[in-house]
Amino acid sequence: MNFAYGPALIRVNMPDRPALLAEVTRRFRAGQGFALATINLDHLVKLRGDRAFRDAYAAQDLVVADGNPIVWLSRLARRPVGLVTGSDLVVPLAELAAAEEVDIALVGTTDAALAAAAGDIARRVPGCRIVLRIAPPMGFDPDGEAARDLLRRVRDSGARLCFLALGAPRQERLAARGRQEAPEVGFASIGAGLDFLAGNQRRAPEWVRRIAMEWAWRMLSAPKRLVPRYARCAAILPAEAVAALRQRR
Repeated sequence: MNFAYGPALIRVNMPDRPALLAEVTRRFRAGQGFALATINLDHLVKLRGDRAFRDAYAAQDLVVADGNPIVWLSRLARRPVGLVTGSDLVVPLAELAAAEEVDIALVGTTDAALAAAAGDIARRVPGCRIVLRIAPPMGFDPDGEAARDLLRRVRDSGARLCFLALGAPRQERLAARGRQEAPEVGFASIGAGLDFLAGNQRRAPEWVRRIAMEWAWRMLSAPKRLVPRYARCAAILPAEAVAALRQRR
């Protein structure tokens, strides 16, 4: 499944979670880093108007479908992929890191949330090693000198897996830069994944996720912030559906 915005081509190249975990395992064993992005409709909205975001996304090594609309569009294009949400990847990737003896870094949110998330991961994944936690200040610029220092701290810590919980587009831009500054590190952009583990944000119940209505649950929980966002997402769906149909050729 491809998304084209001018010269930038973004491809969902990991069709499901088993394929993703197999590729991450291969990269761990080969000493290769990666940048992992989890694309959704909100990202597609941002990609249309943000060239730096498009460039960062085009530099991602691994892209999964984080949202049922992306899955539905892939079926329209007859290039089906499965749903792989960033929030659901934290524990499986931590389990894989523990099995491969790979150290982990956490970047994003707040010091308190990182501490709580680290404790939750350690409880769920015995043997995992979280060697670094960094909560960047408000206004953190992924293209600035502070970002360079942050990435070097990640590299020098010995971590080979770094969870980025900065929100789009900052986390994807930092991951793309990390491929240059710390090429042996795998950077996984997971949005609110650490805040969910820390208990700072409440995720939709399992039954809501099963019926593909997590978006509605989230919208009702924060309508002032999310109603405009989801309206923008809905507005681009017709054009994206047409683009998906064209990929059948």
